[in-house]
Formats: sequence, C-alpha cells, structure tokens
Amino acid sequence: MSKTYLDATQEAGIAFYRRGIKGEVVMLNLLKFKEKADYSDLPELDPGKELSGREAYQLYIDLTLPFLKEAGSEVIFMGKGGQFLIGPDNEEWDEVLLVKHQSVAKFMEFAQNAPYLKIAGHRTASLEDSRLLPIAETDLP
Repeated sequence: MSKTYLDATQEAGIAFYRRGIKGEVVMLNLLKFKEKADYSDLPELDPGKELSGREAYQLYIDLTLPFLKEAGSEVIFMGKGGQFLIGPDNEEWDEVLLVKHQSVAKFMEFAQNAPYLKIAGHRTASLEDSRLLPIAETDLP
C-alpha cells in the first residue's frame, strides 16, 4: 500500500511558515475520498448513519464554511478531479478545492481555532488521501 497524507507534519508546518509568504495565500487541496466514511476513531462525530466519503466531506465543508468566513477566507473553486493530463498516470483525485486566505497568519488562526478542530475529524473520516499546496501569487514576467 502506498503512503497517504491526511495531516501536515510539524516539519511541513514550520517550512510553510518560514516561506515568509506576504499577502494572500491560496491552498490547493487535492482530495481522494474513501468509499465509505470511517468514524471508528471519532465516535463523538459519528453522524449515526452510513455516509460515503464524499458525503462526509460535504458535511465537513458545511460545518467549516462559517469558520472560514470568520477568518476572512473563502472557497474560490471546488470541482471534480480525475487523472492528470501531465503527471503520474496512476494517480487521480476525486475533487479539487481552492481556498483563499488573507494571510498565513489568518490561515494559522483558522487552522488552530478550537471549535473548528472539534469538527475537523469529518475531513479525516472522509478522506483516503489528500495533498495541500500553499500557493503565493507572483507577478507575471
């Protein structure tokens, strides 16, 4: 089985912060859903009915949007993924999500918000694998 990625490591968080991104940061999310959401490690969040990974992720989004709005962040794109046109032919993603944050500090404020962290397990229950790439805007040449 190949390695999967659901959470940032401490090292990756430090490297992200040290990039010194000024201004807005857009987070590119690549998402692969579990066929069936798994709440076995999260009984306090279990919705009491079987959900697909996609349904559990939609629940996560619905519960997360108020926290994003409170932080001044916004979902700027969400769409169906698939196979790469240029990239590994054995890798495909179910969904792509772009979230714009006002700054790294605002993103960190959102990501460390205690009430948000109480519902973030819906993301873990829903995902088989993910990628999160912080993107900083640059000037065109």
